[in-house]
Amino acid sequence: MKVLLVTMYFPPAGGAGVQRPLKFAAQLPALGIETHVLAPDDPKWIHPDPELQPPTQAWIHRARYVGPGGLRLAEELHGKQGLERASTLARVAFRRALVPDENVTWNATAIPAALRIVRDEGIDVVLTTSPPNSVHLVGAAVKRATGVKWVADLRDSVVAHPHRRSERLAARAKEKTQDVVARLVARSADAIVAVSDAIADEARAFEPRGPVHTIGNGCDFDDFGELRYRRADRFRITHTGSFFGKRDPRPFLAGLAESRLDVVARFVGDFRSADREWAESLGLGDRLELHPYVPRRRSLELQRDSEALLLLIPDAGGRGRGVVSGKVFEYLAAERPILAAVPPDGAAATLIRETGTGVVAPPDDVPALRAALEELHARWSTGTLDATRLSERDRERLSRGARVEELADVLRAVA
Repeated sequence: MKVLLVTMYFPPAGGAGVQRPLKFAAQLPALGIETHVLAPDDPKWIHPDPELQPPTQAWIHRARYVGPGGLRLAEELHGKQGLERASTLARVAFRRALVPDENVTWNATAIPAALRIVRDEGIDVVLTTSPPNSVHLVGAAVKRATGVKWVADLRDSVVAHPHRRSERLAARAKEKTQDVVARLVARSADAIVAVSDAIADEARAFEPRGPVHTIGNGCDFDDFGELRYRRADRFRITHTGSFFGKRDPRPFLAGLAESRLDVVARFVGDFRSADREWAESLGLGDRLELHPYVPRRRSLELQRDSEALLLLIPDAGGRGRGVVSGKVFEYLAAERPILAAVPPDGAAATLIRETGTGVVAPPDDVPALRAALEELHARWSTGTLDATRLSERDRERLSRGARVEELADVLRAVA
């Protein structure tokens, strides 16, 4: 059978959003599924990663991207007041008015390209993967025009994203538009794949015509195969990934400042200027290291060569409880103890406890975060902070390969 995977994020794009579609494209061909990928030529991603290469086993197609590039609005607005701030807001007003998201302009070239590929290559199933949610409009349009089967892969909540500031009027208006997209997916897709049970339940609430499957992210153990941990003279705890929306490093940093421990907190990736200025006021000195965005290979090296890893998932009024981000599985594959600053009654906390791979503390509870850090540091000091190797059963069930096999079964059933 033949599948067309439509994704906004694909090499040479960098960042966490690339890995799921990239691994699908790399591993589906080995399961007997001819895989074609449709991605933008250059949507001006915030971070490219030239070291990431598309898989040689898949057919890669590109459609020209015309539209706004990646933007970190909080950084653009930081420190600006009065007319300067108003001017910046005016400059980005167009992109903020685009619905369901700022990448919807890609559909003007992506839909014709997808139609051509489906007809020329004899595609059996179109698989669209979000974010952004506008990519699902490609699947709906191609299904309607050709009758091809369509599977929608939801990597984020469509209508209740944990990082969206829902208290703002503009955000609420956006969520109404996302609701329309969710209904379109439910009404037209032949099957829905969700990255977590919470997102799957959300999809089922729209009474979809096809089945809904939970296929989580997975651990890429082989990506860490040649990387080594070397014990350092100081305790290093590392967070990799960007800060946006409600993800907040401040409670952890406050706990670190209160602890007086000789701990080096390393943040690798985009760190907001406002958070950096706040952190400087704590007087952490060389206990805080801020590293700019690095290619994924370097990010994995830093994760493996750490005493512990910091996971941050905001509660966001309950929205974060169902989140099991791809970062969780990356950390599990790194096999270093995790300080999980996550909703303690949420899905990520449950996974950390089940696998015995770290300690959990509420993301905004400074005393609890300090205590968790002190516990890990004490174990390291006594030489009992060991690598967190998963059991064979957990390695098998949480591996990326197992998840791709689950997706292959869904695609075959739909076709």
